[in-house]
Formats: sequence, C-alpha cells, structure tokens
Amino acid sequence: MVGQVCVRIYGGVQGVFYRVSAAKRANELGLVGWVRNMSDGSVEALAQGKKEDLEVFVEWCHSGPPGASVTKVNAEYSDIQDFTYTSFLKRSGTFSD
Repeated sequence: MVGQVCVRIYGGVQGVFYRVSAAKRANELGLVGWVRNMSDGSVEALAQGKKEDLEVFVEWCHSGPPGASVTKVNAEYSDIQDFTYTSFLKRSGTFSD
C-alpha cells in the first residue's frame, strides 16, 4: 500500500544541511516528494511511497543530520492512489504557510 506523509520539523533545522540530508535519506528509501525551508525556521517535507518506508523517514526526521537540534516533529499520513512526484527534490528558498 502506498501513502504520503506531510512532515513539519521544528528546532535548529535550518543551516545544518537538513534538506540535503532529508532528500538523501528519502532517495535511499525510494520515496518521492520534496523538502523545503519555512519562514518560521522549520522544515517541511512531503513524501510519497510505501507506508513502512514513510515511517522510517519520519523516524529519521526526529534526529535529522549531525548538527540538527530537533525539538518537535508533526507528521500527517494519508492514503494516495498514485504518486504525484517522480523524484525527491530539495526546494530552494523559504516558503510561508
């Protein structure tokens, strides 16, 4: 079964290669989607793939790369019929809600 998860990661997660590391981990797991910096200092990711791989990705998000200081992770899972993305991208820039 495939699904998706939208993850919001809070703490010291910008300027520590969080997005690059998250994209690398997602690619290792065979996930597709994106990761981006948010204007409030958090990082947001949308990942699609097998549910067990999504769970591994969310667990990784709780620690992140060396240098990250994660204080909170919110994850919202949902079922999908088909993949919306064909790869996992690190989006440049800073985004607002």
